[in-house]
Amino acid sequence: MNELSTARLQLSAPYAVVKDHDEYLFRTDNDILFAVSFLSYDGIPGLKAYWFDLSNRSHKASPNDSKVRETVICIIEEFFWQNPDILLYMCDTADDQQAMRSRLFLRWFKGYEQKKKYDIRTAVLTEDSIDTYLALIIQRSHPQYKEVIDLFDTEIASFKEHK
Repeated sequence: MNELSTARLQLSAPYAVVKDHDEYLFRTDNDILFAVSFLSYDGIPGLKAYWFDLSNRSHKASPNDSKVRETVICIIEEFFWQNPDILLYMCDTADDQQAMRSRLFLRWFKGYEQKKKYDIRTAVLTEDSIDTYLALIIQRSHPQYKEVIDLFDTEIASFKEHK
């Protein structure tokens, strides 16, 4: 993955973003430390894809803070600026709050400007009574846009059919 420009992020993100190894960190006004990372995924033959991960390192409740949303969107925008690839997102299931996380992320990401540039596809997969919320984020200008969307839809349908 091409490294994100923290200098460019400083120009647009409301919270200062710093790189620490393979993560991009920012601290909120409420002293909550967030980490963003992108993990390579080889499961789509011939295409580059990355898992997007956002974690609350402080493990404290995060109040409704629009600057968190804006900072995360800036990081995702910078990712696509540097890496015209595919992002995948899976909500953490550890505390059974995955549905809430999914709604929040989708609300953050489905802003007007993002709708023009990106397509986001979502799915809920259930296994052993646990719902897993997934999302695919792809630039509408991606050269293999239709093939990626079709592959995602086919894979999700196949998984659900075999359950």
